Amino acid sequence: MKKSLLPFLVLNLSCLIYSCTPDLKVPDPSAGEANLAKSIAIGGDYLAGYQDGALYQKGQKYSIPALLAEQFKLVGGGGFNQALMPDNNGLGLNSKPWETPFLSPFKLGYKTDCKGVTALNPNNHTISLASASPYLSGIAGNSIQNMAVPFANTADYFNPAFGNSYSSGNKNPYYNRIAALPGTSTIFADAKAQNATFVTAWLGMEDIYNYASSGGMTTPIPSSAVFKTYVDSILKGVTANGAKGVIATIPDFRVFPYYTLVPWNAAAMTQIQADSLNDVYSLFPQIHFIAGNNGFVIVDANAPGGGRQLHNGEYLTLSVPLDSMKCNKYGLLVSLMNNRYALDSSEVYSIDQAIIGYNNVIRQAAAQYNLALADMNSYFNSVKTGIKWNGADFNAEFVTGGFFSLDGYHPNQKGYALIANEFIKAINDKYKANIPYTMCVECDGVLFP
Repeated sequence: MKKSLLPFLVLNLSCLIYSCTPDLKVPDPSAGEANLAKSIAIGGDYLAGYQDGALYQKGQKYSIPALLAEQFKLVGGGGFNQALMPDNNGLGLNSKPWETPFLSPFKLGYKTDCKGVTALNPNNHTISLASASPYLSGIAGNSIQNMAVPFANTADYFNPAFGNSYSSGNKNPYYNRIAALPGTSTIFADAKAQNATFVTAWLGMEDIYNYASSGGMTTPIPSSAVFKTYVDSILKGVTANGAKGVIATIPDFRVFPYYTLVPWNAAAMTQIQADSLNDVYSLFPQIHFIAGNNGFVIVDANAPGGGRQLHNGEYLTLSVPLDSMKCNKYGLLVSLMNNRYALDSSEVYSIDQAIIGYNNVIRQAAAQYNLALADMNSYFNSVKTGIKWNGADFNAEFVTGGFFSLDGYHPNQKGYALIANEFIKAINDKYKANIPYTMCVECDGVLFP
């Protein structure tokens, strides 16, 4: 009796369409050994959701800890309360406070430079003190779970005066908005009072990068020993009730377009132009120009005549006045470049050593307090070389790379989502959890006009 081939053909056809591999069960979402019932965040700009040079509502809604909280809900996590800005106009602190204190977020738009060339550029505008008023008042109390405060050094976490109002002379307006008792409470005390079961911490970024972004003109970076004292106090306090958590390391400054976009040697000139400038600086042999690219001349009190050229291994910040460089020979002829726009060799060394030292402290603290470690130093190096997410490519290029926002230092919302997934990866590994990654289709990248 002949056997029909039809069942065999149907079976194999179904294998082609649906796959006949064994049914591999995907693990259900789980918090593992972590208790995510109540989470808090403590840190600075990055955890606050600061981007495009400002703090604004949508940036906060898609901040790293807010994105984490949404994923935590899938495994038993609770709500996450933030003191949101009233709108998406927001409020940014000017990196040039001698000009004006407050700025709007950067947006891409067309701008004509001093040479009459019109092109897409990040644009923002000043905000008067009167217009800033709605962004200076907040939600005082003790229910705010995102205790990350832009530009707060770790020492500021313990300083009651850091919660004073801007009108009283406090140049940082952000903690005043969320302080339980402005002028009395501290960031640390407010965070500890939450009695959280899970803590997301990113400490030390502001200690280093407030210094770096000012060209080394602010208070020197605290030593690793001082930083360790603060970190121990913070983590001992917020984990006292047995809370689990995650802490992140600090990236290298060379990853950020803010420090790499404007080359130190972007002064390109012909031989005739070089000869002309060499005549001007004939009494200063340390300053010499050639045909091609040359280092700009910066103020240096230790150099003959008070100035010298930048050299390889030194950096210009994105805050440097570009139009003055293009059209007024700023940094070459009319006036020497102010050192607040540059990181010289000694400042670069201080930053590098601080990052190494702080990251050692952070790694030790993660082990001591049984926290997951999100190695952002390594991850940001990966971003620099290029990564892929949801079929899209991301890298550290300014505007076109898709990761950083228009201020060149803070990520955009898609960048923050990528970072949030690195936090989740570290949490899953440490606590045997299975927290799903965020997709965040609502997150904005760089928005083009």
